[in-house]
Amino acid sequence: MFDLRTELAGTIDNRDGSWGFIRRFAAAWSTPLGERDGYDAADLDAAEQRLGLRLPTVLREAYALLGRRGDLTGNQDRLLTPEELYIDDTGQVLVYRLENQHVAEWGIPLDALEREDSRTVYRASMADKSAELWAPWLDRLSLAFVEIVLSETLIAEEELFNFLDLTPDDIALVEATYERLAMPAYPADEPSIVWFAGPDVLLRQDAGACLMVRARTPEALDEVYETLDGEWNL
Repeated sequence: MFDLRTELAGTIDNRDGSWGFIRRFAAAWSTPLGERDGYDAADLDAAEQRLGLRLPTVLREAYALLGRRGDLTGNQDRLLTPEELYIDDTGQVLVYRLENQHVAEWGIPLDALEREDSRTVYRASMADKSAELWAPWLDRLSLAFVEIVLSETLIAEEELFNFLDLTPDDIALVEATYERLAMPAYPADEPSIVWFAGPDVLLRQDAGACLMVRARTPEALDEVYETLDGEWNL
């Protein structure tokens, strides 16, 4: 039986562990990854030629593993296809993911491309464009792909998803009831996103203000409602 709490712990310290977790998670929470779920080397070579740079090893591995699986990478925010990868307007970052309304970007600093498992950054859109800065996201790209899969799976099935505006009492109850997952709090410069899990349920707490919940079964979601008797939004 797949248990998020134990499966994640001790398996994401390196890229092989991250890919193994993603494979097992996809099989348990969606459908197993298959040979046609990724891009082949020719697609990635073409992207490198177009961009005039070498893609990090981990980025190539991620695209080869699950780049075509929109259910794991594009339900809300979107992993770019190899043909869509681009260098940002500052000329400093290779962008690989976009927020669904284009109000945020995720990328890899060009000066980190030679690292096997590059650090990642993000940039939020602001009214004052001069204030837009790239900030640290997660320290390893393989871990960023674990985050992508978890975040996009949250909203993969609407009937098994809901979200709650948190009160201080709710936060205390979440921390007392559910197990903190072995994901670091992030973004790295201002940690605000924390993951929890319970039996057949995945929870993401954002900035202590919102809790997003995805269950594997209706019964598991009902148990969350019994635990957190708040005004759910859906």
